[in-house]
Amino acid sequence: MAKCAICEKSISHGNKLSIARSHVSKRSTRTWKPNLQSVKVMENGQTKRIKVCTKCLRSGKVNRV
Repeated sequence: MAKCAICEKSISHGNKLSIARSHVSKRSTRTWKPNLQSVKVMENGQTKRIKVCTKCLRSGKVNRV
């Protein structure tokens, strides 16, 4: 499963509504996937490759190598 190693953001589920929203019965399910990037990180003196979402990368929660 796709999950951020820092904030544990993962796939979320919901409904996709039709363009004409007056008909409630016209719904189908969809998924939203997080924008994960593979990043090299220093952890315990060793370089490690983890998957991190872009929100954690921009906020500076990850120390890249």
